Amino acid sequence: MARLRTLLVPLVFVGAGVALSACGSGGAVSDARSACVQVKAALALEKQAQSAGLASSAGQALAGRAMSTLLAASGAAAQATSSDGSWNVLQTTIQEAERVPISNLAPALTRICQVADSSTPYL
Repeated sequence: MARLRTLLVPLVFVGAGVALSACGSGGAVSDARSACVQVKAALALEKQAQSAGLASSAGQALAGRAMSTLLAASGAAAQATSSDGSWNVLQTTIQEAERVPISNLAPALTRICQVADSSTPYL
């Protein structure tokens, strides 16, 4: 019996820790998903801006809207990071848009948001 107790007690604590950590990150996942709604909208705008046959001024306007939409997502991404540091990758990648073309960030942002929207959103 003592041996069973020695085995069971640590398992109970580990299980409780996992359950409590999952509860704490629920808000972070929600914030990451909110950011990803804006990220996806920005990526769609960026894709439109790169369309062939589009007037230069129209492409620039769409690219500007894409940048604004993407940077607007940084607030929700920052809140996700504040609640759960593993979402820092989302916030950092969004912030890189000020230095790196959105088209270069699109694969990373798409993958991060796929994780956020999945049934197991843990980075």
